[in-house]
Amino acid sequence: MLPISTVAHADARNPKTVEDPKITYLKGLSIEALLKTEITSVSKKAEPLFDTASAVFVITQEDLRRTGARTIPDALRMVPGLQVAHINASTWAITSRGFADWFSNKLLVMIDGRSVYTPLFSGVYWDVQDTMIADIDRIEVIRGPGATVWGANAVNGVINIITKKASETQGGLVSVGAGTHAQPLVEARYGAHIADSADVRVYAKGFQREPFETTDGDDAHDAWKSMRGGFRADWQTAAKDDVTLDGQIYDGEGDLALDLSGFLTPPYSRSLKETQTFSGGHLLSRWSRQWTADSELMLQAYYDRTHRNQVVAEEKRDTLDFEFKHHWDPEGRHDVVWGLNYRWTRDDIVGTWNTTFDPDSRSDNLWSAFAQDDVMLVTDRLWLTLGSKFEHNDYSGWEIQPNARLRLKPSADHMLWAAVSRAVRTPSRSDHDFRANLTSGADALGNVSVFRIEGNEDFKAEELIAYEAGYRWQPNRRFYLDLAAFYNDYEQLRDVQNSSSPYLETAPAPPHLVVPHLITNEMQGHTYGIETLATWKPVDIWQVSASYAYIELDLYSPNTDGSLPPEAETSPKHQFQVRSYLDLPWQLHLDSELYYVDRLKALDIDGYTRIDLRLEWNPTRQWALSIGIENLLDDAHTEFDDRAGVNASEVPRTVYGQATLRF
Repeated sequence: MLPISTVAHADARNPKTVEDPKITYLKGLSIEALLKTEITSVSKKAEPLFDTASAVFVITQEDLRRTGARTIPDALRMVPGLQVAHINASTWAITSRGFADWFSNKLLVMIDGRSVYTPLFSGVYWDVQDTMIADIDRIEVIRGPGATVWGANAVNGVINIITKKASETQGGLVSVGAGTHAQPLVEARYGAHIADSADVRVYAKGFQREPFETTDGDDAHDAWKSMRGGFRADWQTAAKDDVTLDGQIYDGEGDLALDLSGFLTPPYSRSLKETQTFSGGHLLSRWSRQWTADSELMLQAYYDRTHRNQVVAEEKRDTLDFEFKHHWDPEGRHDVVWGLNYRWTRDDIVGTWNTTFDPDSRSDNLWSAFAQDDVMLVTDRLWLTLGSKFEHNDYSGWEIQPNARLRLKPSADHMLWAAVSRAVRTPSRSDHDFRANLTSGADALGNVSVFRIEGNEDFKAEELIAYEAGYRWQPNRRFYLDLAAFYNDYEQLRDVQNSSSPYLETAPAPPHLVVPHLITNEMQGHTYGIETLATWKPVDIWQVSASYAYIELDLYSPNTDGSLPPEAETSPKHQFQVRSYLDLPWQLHLDSELYYVDRLKALDIDGYTRIDLRLEWNPTRQWALSIGIENLLDDAHTEFDDRAGVNASEVPRTVYGQATLRF
């Protein structure tokens, strides 16, 4: 199977494809070529997008360029069924199929095979997940569980960000951007061929985002800036070995406006304006060998270091990860992939009166193995995939996460699939060792009381049994339809309950009454919904895509007096979007997106419609000049209101420009 870039050049039917060593325009990339793109996120082996038995969406480099995405969260807005909501200038609530929050904990995110979720709360710090957008080959997004091959936290989805090989980024690139609330953005990269079958690239990137505004029109105190640099080297030997070495360091800071309570002296609730800092880096190595014509091995190891000095706690974390994978595709009816993984992580946390962890330093181990067999039941028509992940963690012990997937391809242009999967979200430090003083106050006699949430050493893994089905249809090279439906049954979801009678605490002074609440697993329920995508290319110069997603959450907790838990209403029931890519004469490209997001009832946030426009001009094959506007219809709107104390700000209308030179 040819990679997507090779397919584009080899498409003889497309006279618009331009071949040039400096820059390539994929104006004529056909829908058919896109659906033949080989992805690896579903089963850790290459398979065509059209033939996958999962709800998958691929963001291509062409999508990234034409939408003008400047951050990874910006790019993820185009995925059907994925909720992407700004909290403030540097924080997002991103989730798949419900349970949206700043600390969304059921979505696994990886960059080039490196997991970037934090074991502190099983979520992702999106303000540090970045690279040069031009160096991203594609972003593969699975909506639904991927735990059989990826393990815990791949519950409601998987986001796999895959960058280009060094051989695909030869020469130089310099890009400068500026605009309202985003100025400046400067990035540079240089790639070179350094030896026989060996290539390398180095890059640096820095940006600053000006603060948004509050609903009252005041400065939201959420400015954000970051700098990073990195490299990637790829080497291919005559013995069919592929070796990759990849590294990155970063440093930055972000302002936060937040409301904190739980203090023991007046004022018991305080509005703070603080600055959090973050830094870190990683080093990754990967070796793979085509052992025989039907057998391939892969070994990968990486070290990751993060340091975050936040308002309520400071975290330092070191992670080591080792992975082995073997793909065996013998002649016959079986296609087997299996692997082993070990991860060690250690943290050191300095708490505050508001938030502490006990112990304040902890090391954890994660051991896992997986195996999956894709069995052909009817030649080139019907396949059954069976597999399971076997994982041991230091909190809940052994977890088994099996799945069964069936796919039927009655003809080349139709594909039907169905799946049943079990996935778990294993306990995190915030479930197990956490203590937070949320609110406090004094009565008429001056007696102080504190409402406290405490971690639970008996906290169990959250469980999901997911039922999915889908259909794909590509009647010709100009039209594509993708439908997916799901029903998710959840048990042992995270909840909070009144744990015991209040008790008196004398230290620190003054003496105060503690009203304890315990993190438990008493919430349960189900969700269901549909996701649709249609892509149409009526002529070679114009492509339009439309998608719609619907979700219904029916959750129950004995601790909410029969009312719906807040988690049931923090995701929109309806989302709709339309994207248009239009190639004009004189090397002009006009691109537009329309997004509709339904209201968030629990957060009292209205639905909104967002329109983005972008115009790009390529005066030569080396230069790309673009201008764009985001949120054309609104001066500003609120997308999410976090319940952890961080003040939400309004997402403003933004005008920006960018110039890119390749040499």
